[in-house]
Amino acid sequence: MEAMQYVVLKKERFNDFILRLAEMQKLIGPVPKGHNNFAYEEVTSGSQISLKYIPTILPAKKFFMPQRETLLEFRTGKGSHAEPVVEYELMTIFGLHTCDLAGIQCLNMALSERPKDYNYLTRKNMITLIGLECNEYCDEYASCHLVNASFPGSGYDLFFTDLGDYFIVHVNTKRGDEIIARTGTFEKADSNNLIELNGLRDKKREIFANEVPIERRHIPELFDRSFRSPVWKDLEERCLACGNCTNVCPTCYCFDIRDEMDLNMKQGRRYRVWDSCQLEPFAKVAGGFNFRKERSVRQRHRYYRKFRYPIDRFSRFFCTGCGRCTRTCMASISLKETLHELIKESEDRVWKRWL
Repeated sequence: MEAMQYVVLKKERFNDFILRLAEMQKLIGPVPKGHNNFAYEEVTSGSQISLKYIPTILPAKKFFMPQRETLLEFRTGKGSHAEPVVEYELMTIFGLHTCDLAGIQCLNMALSERPKDYNYLTRKNMITLIGLECNEYCDEYASCHLVNASFPGSGYDLFFTDLGDYFIVHVNTKRGDEIIARTGTFEKADSNNLIELNGLRDKKREIFANEVPIERRHIPELFDRSFRSPVWKDLEERCLACGNCTNVCPTCYCFDIRDEMDLNMKQGRRYRVWDSCQLEPFAKVAGGFNFRKERSVRQRHRYYRKFRYPIDRFSRFFCTGCGRCTRTCMASISLKETLHELIKESEDRVWKRWL
């Protein structure tokens, strides 16, 4: 660690920092929404922000890939014309946990592949990201260490770590440098600050451990053995196919495209909305054939899209361990419990072969 990459913000100056940041451009932060629920919303002062919170109801992907987004406006009839639309807004998002930062990195990778999603990529470049470290587990649903998302890596402009009376802040980009200079609320970090940061990270390594009894490197192999596991049938009997798990997932990006005409039938627009692989019509094609009619097959597909397929394509998991899918599931399906069952079933099968 180099001290020149770090600055310090004293807690008594936090509100000053937020006020000045909100004056620069639209500012989003985690705010309380009833009992133990939080949401990313616009803020203008430090008192509105929750510095200790479980992952928000919806992830930050809602700013990168809105739930409903116009792609094209068109006119019909003589002189028909179509005009592409890219909706974006300059903003800063403060307080992103490492799981949400990892989710944005996953989306960046997937949507940068051909055919590139230029709407997403344009919007991404207009958003400044400020992370906030989790010093301990947010709750029992998290599995961030299992998927290597419990410590900060990259994908942010600034990253805040709470060290009691002050925050130590990692400055990661030129945009982060500009924020430090324009807000004028920071001090230089010294070697003692870095020693405290290293001490916190050492404690975290004791607190954060694999939340499921398997080494990270063996997860792809587990799924290679589990395609026909009876665990998927158990999920079929419980799953309500509501799509909640994919709506709240920070790395799900499936969408549907629709055309909508005005009442005058002379003009209209093309827009996209979030879709879900857990909904019955999702994999239905012309002729009425459905590639994933059974809920067990759809649930299996979701897990493989998080833990197996991205390994070959992107060399990383597309589960960030945020726990949102478990918190929001109306059937109380737990991601960690499912992984436990797959491990147990796989071990039992291997053991029987030896008998």
